[in-house]
Amino acid sequence: MLTKTRASDIFERLKKYSTADEVEAYFYGGHSALTRFANNVIHQNVAEQNYGVSVRTVFSGRTARASTNKLDEESLRRVVQASENLARVQQPDADLLPTPTPQERDAANSSKTTPPSRHFAETAAIAPEDRAAGVAKIVNVASRRKLTTAGIYSSSESVEGIFNSRGVADWHTQTSAEISITMLAKDSSGWQKANSPNLANLDPDALADIAARKAIDSAAPREVPAGKYTVILEPAAVLDIVGFMFWDFGGQAILDERSFLNNRIGAQLFGVNINITDDVAHPLQSGAPFDGEGMRRQYVPLVENGVVKRVVYARGTAEKMRKSRFAAKAGMIASTGHGFLLPNEMGEMPVNIVFGEPANPQSVPQMIASTEKGILVTRLWYIREVDPYEKILTGMTRDGTFLIENGKLAGGVRNFRFNESLIHMLSNVEGMGKLVRASGEESFDMVVPAMKIRDFNFTEVTKF
Repeated sequence: MLTKTRASDIFERLKKYSTADEVEAYFYGGHSALTRFANNVIHQNVAEQNYGVSVRTVFSGRTARASTNKLDEESLRRVVQASENLARVQQPDADLLPTPTPQERDAANSSKTTPPSRHFAETAAIAPEDRAAGVAKIVNVASRRKLTTAGIYSSSESVEGIFNSRGVADWHTQTSAEISITMLAKDSSGWQKANSPNLANLDPDALADIAARKAIDSAAPREVPAGKYTVILEPAAVLDIVGFMFWDFGGQAILDERSFLNNRIGAQLFGVNINITDDVAHPLQSGAPFDGEGMRRQYVPLVENGVVKRVVYARGTAEKMRKSRFAAKAGMIASTGHGFLLPNEMGEMPVNIVFGEPANPQSVPQMIASTEKGILVTRLWYIREVDPYEKILTGMTRDGTFLIENGKLAGGVRNFRFNESLIHMLSNVEGMGKLVRASGEESFDMVVPAMKIRDFNFTEVTKF
C-alpha cells in the first residue's frame, strides 16, 4: 500500500520540480478484486493494483491539473511540467482562492467530529478463495431452491490523500466489500446487495436467502393496472430514487440556477417527518473525512422537519455566494468541506447522506400488515429525470415487485413504470423503518430507511 509517509516524500520532490506559486497533490489508488458468477458458477476472477497522483499548480489565478500513475522521478517531473504548461495558458480566475492552510482547515471544522476507522484488516485480507467460498454459499442456496444465480463479490483496500504547499497534509485508508445477488426463476427474479468497509457486516447466506425468497414468492406475476398506490419501498429503492436530488444540494447548483432548491431554501418542501443530514462521521457511512481541497467535511443539517435548511459549499463557492444576488435566500453560507478537486464546473455536493430515523420505526412486515392495498418494491432501475425543478423522475421496478392485499403479500405482479415527483413523494411518507446502509445501482450508498408512501404514481405496466 502507498503510505502517507511515502506520499509526503513524493510531494516534497514534486515541489522541487515546480516553479508555480502553489502546488497541490492528490494521491489515490489501492488494490481491488472481483469475483463474478453466473449460471451458478464462477466465470471470472480479476484483480488490479494501481496508485496515482494528480498535481494542481497555480500561477496568479491560473490553475490546471495533470495526473500520472507512474511514481518514478522522470514521471513526477513530467506531471509537474504538464500541469504548469496547462496552467500558464489558462485565463485567470478572479474567484480562485489560495489553497487552504491547516489553520483555515481547522478553524472551519465546527463539528469537531472524528469519523471511525474505515479500514478493517479482515476485509483487506480477503483472498480469491474467500470470495469463492462466499459464492459457494450463494450457489448452494440457489441450487436448493432450483434457481439460477448471478452476481458479484468484490473487495478492495484504498487510499486517498491531499497535500499542498501551504502545509495541509491529510490521508485516508479504507476497505470495502460488496456482494450483489440476482436469483432467477422461470418468470420471476429476486435481488439483494450489500456493501460495507467491514466484512463482518456482509452475510452471503442471508442475502442469498432473501433474493431467493423474492424470486420464488413473485413467480407467475399477475398484471395489475397502473395507477396511484400506497407503496412500500425497501431501502435500496429509496436510495436509488432520492439520490437524484442531492446534486442540487450544492451552492454552485444554486448559483447556476440548475437546482430545484432555488427559491425554496427555508421553505416547507417535504413532510414534517423528513430529516436529512450529511454526516461523514455516522457509523454506517464511509469515505474520507476531507474534500478535494483538504477541508474537513462538516456535519450539515440539510432538511429539518421537511424544511430545507442548508446546502453544502466548497470554499470558493461560499465566497461567490456571499457576493451574489442569491445570498439572501441561500440560508447559512459557509464552507462545509464538500468541494471536488479543482478545477471543476460542478462545485460540490453532499456525499454522506443520512436520513432521520422516526421515533417509532416500523419493519417492512409491519408496514405490509397496515396496508389494505399497495405495492411492495424491492428495487428501481433505469431512472431518469423528467422535470428538474419539480424533480419528477421516471423509471421501473424490478427483481421483486409484489401486490399487497388486506395486510398480506398476495403474490408477484408485473413490473411498473413510474412517474413521480420527489417533492410529492417525500411529502407523503406514512411510515419509515430503521436506518440501514443501503446499496443500489442508480446512486451512491446512503443511510436510509424503508418507506411507506401513499399515492405513488405508476403510469404503465411492463411486459415482464
